[in-house]
Amino acid sequence: MFETDIIIIGAGPTGLFTVFEAGLLKLRCHLIDALPQPGGQLTELYPKKPIFDIPGFPSVDAGVLVDNLMEQIKQFEPQFSLAQKAVSYEKTEEGDFIVTTSRGVKVKGKAIAIAGGLGSFDPRKPELENIDKFEEKGVEYFVREPEMFRNKKIVIAGGGDSALDWSVFLADVASSVTLIHRRNEFRGALDSVEKVTELKHQGKINLITPAEVTGLIGEETLSAIEIEKAGEKSIIETDYLIPLFGLTPKLGPLSDWGLEIEKNAIKVNNALDYQTNVEGIYAIGDINTYPGKLKLILCGFHEATLMVQSVYNRLNPGKKFVLKYTTVSGVDGFDGTRKEAEKAVVKSID
Repeated sequence: MFETDIIIIGAGPTGLFTVFEAGLLKLRCHLIDALPQPGGQLTELYPKKPIFDIPGFPSVDAGVLVDNLMEQIKQFEPQFSLAQKAVSYEKTEEGDFIVTTSRGVKVKGKAIAIAGGLGSFDPRKPELENIDKFEEKGVEYFVREPEMFRNKKIVIAGGGDSALDWSVFLADVASSVTLIHRRNEFRGALDSVEKVTELKHQGKINLITPAEVTGLIGEETLSAIEIEKAGEKSIIETDYLIPLFGLTPKLGPLSDWGLEIEKNAIKVNNALDYQTNVEGIYAIGDINTYPGKLKLILCGFHEATLMVQSVYNRLNPGKKFVLKYTTVSGVDGFDGTRKEAEKAVVKSID
């Protein structure tokens, strides 16, 4: 069992920034996310698209923002449980929370911060007969460990950024990469489309468009797929099919936690600290709702800042926290590092 101060459900930008604000208060965090890497929607759906409303950044690519947040929180040594959902929680006699994930991991903490964006993300599955039979036996909806595809034959289906980027990346890992899309046109970053085109001409990617996967073939594991192109069907031998058709957000198991839900979002008290109807459980970022709510990243950052102050006060009743600007106090990490502004030199002028 892992132990921490704040259990953060969701490793998107709001969840990541929570680690920083909690660290300033000497509170440790453990993050749980259904996706295989931190960043939430920013990493999974549009890592190369610019965001224009982050203070201090006229323009910043979503993936770069995630990288910066990860660097910012590194000194506070957050723990991560990725590629698994927070399924249930229980409250101990001492008032602590124990969250159990879909992989059986247990995390004990003094408060829960639900920062799950629009909820946990489930992959959009193609309507193929017996696809459930081949899941994790040749059909993968995420690329969690690229090395598992080393020297394997893979087929990627999809026409967005994820399909393009993974085709490019895995071209140097797999023995063969086939990219299938039902249209000739792709909806992705221009440089990704250009890289796929270049790799196609080099013979490193087999591009088949417009075409669709229509069937799965195999006994215990996937051995081939059936595709249809221009009304004709053909068979492609493969070790893996990776359908990348986007993600569908759902509250998932959180909807059974006894939280007050309104229009698929969690109601909170925004007048104070974004706490839910269950004491000690907070909801911040796009997953919460209250009068005047705006689903913006910068609003999630604001909510995270106030939320951790509430957690600190709950854990330290009667102890007054003196707010100091980081330009004055500096930032001390759990790893022993310290960040501080360069001190002015006092020197007389002759």
